[in-house]
Amino acid sequence: MPEEKQLDAYQLNVEGLQIQVRIAQGKDDFVPLYVLSITNISEGTKLILEKIREKFISEVQIGKVELVGLEHVEELKEKFGKEVERLIKEYLPSISTETRTALINYVIQQNIGLGYIEIILKDDSLEEIVVNGASEPLWVYHKKHGWLKTNIYMESEDQIRHYSTMIGKDVGKAITILTPLLDAHLVTGDRVNATITPISNFGNTITIRKFSRKPWTIVDLLKNKTLTYEGAALIWLAMQNEMSILIAGGTGSGKTSFLNVLCNFLPPNQRVISIEDTRELQLPRTLHWVPMETRMANPEGKGEVSMLDLVVNSLRMRPDRILVGEIRRKREAEVLFEAMHTGHSVYATVHANNARETVVRLTNPPIEIPKLMLPALGLIVIQHRDRRTGKRRTLQIAEVTEDGEPNVLMQLNVRTDTLEKMNDSKTFVNNLMLYTGMTMEDIKKDLDEKSLMLQAMFRKDVTDVNQTGLILARYYTQGIAFR
Repeated sequence: MPEEKQLDAYQLNVEGLQIQVRIAQGKDDFVPLYVLSITNISEGTKLILEKIREKFISEVQIGKVELVGLEHVEELKEKFGKEVERLIKEYLPSISTETRTALINYVIQQNIGLGYIEIILKDDSLEEIVVNGASEPLWVYHKKHGWLKTNIYMESEDQIRHYSTMIGKDVGKAITILTPLLDAHLVTGDRVNATITPISNFGNTITIRKFSRKPWTIVDLLKNKTLTYEGAALIWLAMQNEMSILIAGGTGSGKTSFLNVLCNFLPPNQRVISIEDTRELQLPRTLHWVPMETRMANPEGKGEVSMLDLVVNSLRMRPDRILVGEIRRKREAEVLFEAMHTGHSVYATVHANNARETVVRLTNPPIEIPKLMLPALGLIVIQHRDRRTGKRRTLQIAEVTEDGEPNVLMQLNVRTDTLEKMNDSKTFVNNLMLYTGMTMEDIKKDLDEKSLMLQAMFRKDVTDVNQTGLILARYYTQGIAFR
């Protein structure tokens, strides 16, 4: 056996299946391996399960492709679960109820569900699951170890296409030769992109971006050193006083997670409208929140509900705060900046790597917002991911001056890994004083109080989004500071 170094190992329990995950670096491998094994199903039992699978398919007289024609995968699992249970009792009569349940789930998973992909989806350490074709193993992106090759292969290109079709069917979308690209999501909220040959040259592909089961909170960012107390307090002050904030960063830098964290600071007595392509935001229950999602056109080209449609519609819903997943096009940006100028607070994400690049991106095609409209933004927050280390950090917190130029207030010192003060404020503080009547002393006192509260939340490990919302609701409505 080739020499290898074990990097990590842990257990998962997936619907009664005991899963062992081992991450190892082979001597001659450039990429570590993610090795998955089911420890409570023996090879002999797997052979029996294969016979059960064959009998199951022949007795119900339905094959994989026809399964797609039925309404929903979850309905299929329930419908055929009893039939699989009968067959398992026939072939394996002496096993315990617990083991039988695990085997039923395994057979259903492998034949009606997404097979081993469903098992990998239960690993909370993973951010991305990638199928590049049947000729190579699945890849995963691990929060700690980065990209890893797995020991799992798809049976065939047909199986990959079947999975894509099944995922699309469940959300009313199709992937065909005429429409070879699919953007969808699983019932769990995980985002899915699929392509089929010949668009993807080496085979059919599936890319799954995992939806965070536990929404990020401000304490999570403080624990991960993404943000400092001082930086968090400054952003909280802006949120409390209804200043609009734009979150920028590269792909995978944590923009949406940061947007979710911003929502921790929203007061409970204001109406919040969120607009996303696929819903990822998870806000505290204390908030008055209306989530909305875009919809693609059907195969006949009808029924589309675009981001612009929802942004325009949201302004008719008496919103106090508007959250937008991502600004991509000129018209969307124009409507949002118009909303800012008419007194609405807007929070959105955009792709850009630093504060200056954000201004350049906003003021040039395809977004092309007039530079003099940019001061409506209270702050620009830049998120950054170091691909070598996997660390996500707030790179900059900047304001926009009256002439539309960025002024960086705080910036990451990469050497010390801390967010440090850069420049004095030219507009942020003046606007606070103008609209709230606060003095410089009041602002400093408020920032200190917020910093102390955040430290108390950190000490008591408040990482539940609803508990965070409750603490903030008491602070806003009753003046009770958490200590």
